[in-house]
Amino acid sequence: MNATHPKRHETHQTHPYSPTKRFEGYGAFITGAARGIGAATARRLGEEGARVLVTDVDLDAAEKTAAELRERGLAAEAYGCDVGDRTSVEAAVAYAVDAFGSLDVLVNSAACCTPDVPLFEDEPDEAWARDLDLTLTGAYRCCRAALPHLVASGRGAIVTIGSVNGIQDFGNHAYSAAKAGLMSLTRTLAGHAAPRGVRVNLVAPGTVRTSAWEGRDDDLDSVARVYPLGRVGEPEDIAAAVAFLASRDAAWITGTTLCVDGGLLAVNTAFQQAIRAVP
Repeated sequence: MNATHPKRHETHQTHPYSPTKRFEGYGAFITGAARGIGAATARRLGEEGARVLVTDVDLDAAEKTAAELRERGLAAEAYGCDVGDRTSVEAAVAYAVDAFGSLDVLVNSAACCTPDVPLFEDEPDEAWARDLDLTLTGAYRCCRAALPHLVASGRGAIVTIGSVNGIQDFGNHAYSAAKAGLMSLTRTLAGHAAPRGVRVNLVAPGTVRTSAWEGRDDDLDSVARVYPLGRVGEPEDIAAAVAFLASRDAAWITGTTLCVDGGLLAVNTAFQQAIRAVP
């Protein structure tokens, strides 16, 4: 669910943001960064001083996003990276280290979500395997390749994009299982990496306005009604949370899942509305 230039929801009140340069001199590697949450994260880290490698399986789109960041005066390069291929991942990580001199932040944003078939028993093996491979195993490949360099930096951080789907039922069997797996990987890798000075955390977004919702503003308006904060998320909402967890502001946080979901999991808005409607 990605969009490079999200349309603002009419109830989204923006607030002035001034970069604090928390990532001055950092090298950041972001997967799935051609659009949507990944692109917003690349922009946010770049605004705060990071040199960003925008990676995506769609190299043309990644180059376009990197060019847009450079037009803003940010330090960004593009690289084609297929998280489903170990060789591709290792080559991309090596490129980032060579280009930036160090690798300090890894953001796992790449994912795959195949729509469910009507009956679970008709789910094809190929769809299940693809979602788990690109979403869960892809992040594993990136963490494995990046970890030695993150250790060497002395300030390494991994932030993975999960989903509320990994916590509660919102459909999409394989995608949800993969996102739940990412939460587990975050905990186990955090324990392994902590003595080596690397923090590992995960952001679990709710519904975010990305290209998956393009042309479906009415659907988003309907979905927004179940969010206690009255709107769906924007890619920038998620990018802000990623920047926090990747920064030294979160120096004593590791192994955690941060829900950035407008209160969706905390408050059962639909139930409350149903109860109020009962005479």
